[in-house]
Amino acid sequence: MNGAVLEVGGLRTTKNFVPLPYRRVSFQPYDGPMTETAIQGHLLEREVYRRTDVVVLHGPGSRCAVAAIRRDGAEDLFNRVVAVELLALPDSAVFAHAPQIDPANRSALARLARELGVGPDGTLIVQGAFDHINLIHHPDPLVVRVVEVSPPAPPKLLTMAEHVLSYADLPPICLELEPIDLPALCRGSASEAYLVPCRSGGLDDLGAPVYFLDERPPERKAWTLIGCERSLQFHRHYYGDEPPRIEMCPRKLAAASSQPTLVKCCLLEFELEQQGNTVIVPWGSDLPTIERALSLLAMESRDD
Repeated sequence: MNGAVLEVGGLRTTKNFVPLPYRRVSFQPYDGPMTETAIQGHLLEREVYRRTDVVVLHGPGSRCAVAAIRRDGAEDLFNRVVAVELLALPDSAVFAHAPQIDPANRSALARLARELGVGPDGTLIVQGAFDHINLIHHPDPLVVRVVEVSPPAPPKLLTMAEHVLSYADLPPICLELEPIDLPALCRGSASEAYLVPCRSGGLDDLGAPVYFLDERPPERKAWTLIGCERSLQFHRHYYGDEPPRIEMCPRKLAAASSQPTLVKCCLLEFELEQQGNTVIVPWGSDLPTIERALSLLAMESRDD
């Protein structure tokens, strides 16, 4: 949908249509009847800027209608409208002023649509950052479950995935966190001490002394290890034995689900893995790796 002339026809039923770049959207005042016949009559044979493909007509009380147009194909500065397809009338179009939203971000538009209750039969028009206008027509984003340990809160994998969605060229994706509460896992263990992977985990107040595996405590204590298989391997190397252990690997603790899922695993070091609708990234992944993971989940969803 990035050509100079929009191929009108079928957009009425297209899901997740976001005009990009959003300079293709013209936001125009309109005081006529908000009916398909009236709007088509209003737009046909009008002049529009040569990059305009979608017109949002706004009337009193934030009532809006959205129409896709086809221009005559000339490359003059202004061109005639030769076809109109009504995408939304006021009964299905919702207008929102949301200066925190980047109007070029498909996922941000889809997330706002979910928050406002605009579903697959609706259209959300957003006046976003810098008062720029864009829309998402029939929002039906891919919902990705992010299973991650906490603390820290919010978890790092979720924060990085959200950052990726702020710039990556991906279809609309909404992230849903399924946190693994590490302090809750420890309750009832009644351990004399705990050994956790590192200080960055935020597990320094568990009601008993806490030691940090990455610091290689010189004296072996009667501790319970809060860690995954990789932490257990470190412990064997350092101390020659296996302590009681509380599993914290998101890959192992994630409940089975048909929902697309993103998790991490310390046993992966460089490459990600895909198992059906789940993508596993290495612990400490960078942003390009997480972008690849989200892209794989999006492709898997399209294949379904």
